[in-house]
Amino acid sequence: MSSKFKVKVSIGVDVLSLILFKTPGEYNFDVVWGTTQRLGTPLGFGGPHAGFVSTRADNIRSLPGRIIGISKDSNGDEAYRMTLQTREQHIKRDKATSNICTAQALLANVNVMYAIYHGKEGMNSIAKDI
Repeated sequence: MSSKFKVKVSIGVDVLSLILFKTPGEYNFDVVWGTTQRLGTPLGFGGPHAGFVSTRADNIRSLPGRIIGISKDSNGDEAYRMTLQTREQHIKRDKATSNICTAQALLANVNVMYAIYHGKEGMNSIAKDI
């Protein structure tokens, strides 16, 4: 959706909607973001939910964080992994009041296990139900 004014357009999505619809890139969004709370994490779990952000290659250097690796997606294309700095990463361990990094990793693992448990057909069914 970029124009002569160089406007970037972002969209927040429900992670399960990505199962049913075309990718945000196919709709020409420049940045997509959201939370994975729907993937098996109870609302009262006591903290943030794992989030995600994705952008076109030409925007990647504008995002906070750093690229930490390159993978191959299911089509064999390169896919970049990136980490964002959370609010307490810069605090020394003995002065931190919580370990938000660990909490986010645990929630991300819960989300992955939820998807594995339900499988492709189960995830499609859940997405259609909601």
